[in-house]
Amino acid sequence: MATPKDVPLKDYRNVGIIAHIDAGKTTTTEGILYRTGINHKIGEVRGDGDGATTDWMAQEKERGITITSAAVTCFWKGCKINIIDTPGHIDFTAEVERSLRVLDGAVTVFDGKMGVEAQSETVWRQANKYGVPRICFINKINQIGGDFYKSLESIHNRLTKNAFPIHLPIGFEKDINGLVDLIDMKAYTYKDYADHELVQEEIPADMLERAKNARSLLVENAVEADDALMMKFFDEGEEAITIDELKAALRKRVLAGDFFLVTGGDGRGVIVEKVLDLMADYLPSPLDIPEVWGKNPKTGDEISRKPDVTEPMSALAFKIATDPFVGKLIFVRVYSGKLNAGSYVLNTTSGEKERVGRIVRMHADKREDIDEICAGDIAAVVGLKQITTGATLCDVAHPIALESITFPDPPVSIAVEPKTKADQEKMGIALQRLAEEDPTFRIHTDDETGQTIMSGMGELHLEILVDRMKREFKVEANVGEPQVAFRETIRGISQVQGKHAKQSGGRGQYGDVWVRFEPNEPGKGFEFADEIKGGVVPAEYRSAVKAGIEETLAGGVIAGYPVVDVKAALYDGSYHDVDSSELAFKLAGILATKDGVRAAKPVLLEPVMHVEVTTPEDFMGDIIGDLNSRRGRIDAMEDLMGGAKLIKAMVPLASMFGYTGDIRSMSQGRAASTMELAAYEEVPPNVAQDIIEKRSKK
Repeated sequence: MATPKDVPLKDYRNVGIIAHIDAGKTTTTEGILYRTGINHKIGEVRGDGDGATTDWMAQEKERGITITSAAVTCFWKGCKINIIDTPGHIDFTAEVERSLRVLDGAVTVFDGKMGVEAQSETVWRQANKYGVPRICFINKINQIGGDFYKSLESIHNRLTKNAFPIHLPIGFEKDINGLVDLIDMKAYTYKDYADHELVQEEIPADMLERAKNARSLLVENAVEADDALMMKFFDEGEEAITIDELKAALRKRVLAGDFFLVTGGDGRGVIVEKVLDLMADYLPSPLDIPEVWGKNPKTGDEISRKPDVTEPMSALAFKIATDPFVGKLIFVRVYSGKLNAGSYVLNTTSGEKERVGRIVRMHADKREDIDEICAGDIAAVVGLKQITTGATLCDVAHPIALESITFPDPPVSIAVEPKTKADQEKMGIALQRLAEEDPTFRIHTDDETGQTIMSGMGELHLEILVDRMKREFKVEANVGEPQVAFRETIRGISQVQGKHAKQSGGRGQYGDVWVRFEPNEPGKGFEFADEIKGGVVPAEYRSAVKAGIEETLAGGVIAGYPVVDVKAALYDGSYHDVDSSELAFKLAGILATKDGVRAAKPVLLEPVMHVEVTTPEDFMGDIIGDLNSRRGRIDAMEDLMGGAKLIKAMVPLASMFGYTGDIRSMSQGRAASTMELAAYEEVPPNVAQDIIEKRSKK
């Protein structure tokens, strides 16, 4: 087997396995590790066995889901493949987001019984956002209800028309025993999915016509990658295109990011070797990716780094994990140069210089010490302290700040209290560690109640975090009911005076400002405009006014929730030569904000979720009625494979707690749902009044 140093950069593949929950990502990864000789058997995702290699957390083994993205390295036909198996559940979407930020290619796995599902669309959009070329693997087509062609049709209908089979399955459902390769027009078969190799044969007679048609379509679309090849195709026909020319043209089209090759089979079986071939032949190496751009933190100038070991070192920390044996593990993608164990690096996010202790190549939760990571590679670093997800590490003499990773604000919160005095200190450490690992998990203390508030992406997300706190950090805690992260904003414009004047013997306090408040574009946040002319408020006091406004907006005005999407313009005021100070103007800013927001038609905003429910037709009426009763709006209904129906709706998060259990009861366990944050919308006046009254009683 090749060792890392034997592999040239052109043969590196950094690949993510992405999909909807339960499509078979982890099983496919297990199949890959078995076929590449990393594992001696295939781990089970569910059951009492050793479990899947990449699902190594206790919660992952119990629930049969992937929670954290796991990194493994394997080798296939001269290629070194770094694989990241990502979660499918929407609550852990940040894991997918940060993995796609550093990966060069992806394999999108689809459940062959279901076709494109809700989270399939989400991960597809995320991959589009980062321009990640990908191939499609339709899994489980060997099971009852599995159908390669219907799944392909759902990809065409819901994701892209530019998806073309490169293999066609031989057989149907449980009788599937191989595939036809449309490149060399040969059949590759097996007697049992666990066979050690595929047998090359001639294409079955009953499939020959279909295979020829599918190949013609593939060739016709491939030659668009190259003008000379297209002319050859038109002049001399499909037969004139050689296999090497076809593969080169397909690779070029796949690398463009808007053309997708499709295969299918059983993710546990020998057919996975064909998926590995596709990764090696068509997914990009680090050399195929454009140079990475960032900014010089000193000058702000745009600078670039090429994937070359002779360039100054630059790397992005995309994941932080707590390891019980080595402490904090920082997963990094090196974009240029070399990162050596024992060397000093600059963290341009924190501005601190730190020493790299050890470098380890990860095999899920197992580690192998290495001396260096070179451009294009992914590994984990031990020993860095002031580090956060999305931080840039670089050569001290050649600083660069790469574009960081942005994460959505978590919409769900719970209060958590330690059961005993001994648990209190342990809980503080546990929450800090978990927050370092997970950028969508936030913690803060409620000023009024003194409670610790945990915020996350959903009920399951918070449930897993509390469970990890108990198991990994041995913290016993009482947990409150989930709460919604409401917001406040304004719909009108107001112009108000904020005046703080006190005289109590000796030097007094004087600050006087006029501020105009108006709505900002949704999602823009807070903007401050300095419109002072003629020095009526001296320049040194204006930042204090801004600080007072920001502080007040963060604490809320009508119900104590953060006020968002507001523009505040400081346009007039007055000062006193002796009595004015930064504190006085900050207090004037606070008074102006309280009055200004109240006068500008304040409203409450609530997180509204995009909910998708897959259900048999029998239960559709009950489910729609239930969603309507939760203040939901039904947006669309679609037919799915196997007679199932898809309901798309927008529903306030406040109405959706416990929905997973409710929908199971309603449908005898046969319906499933996913939801993700869609937008913040205005709360109806009667509901808003209830929320404000409840907050005021606390």
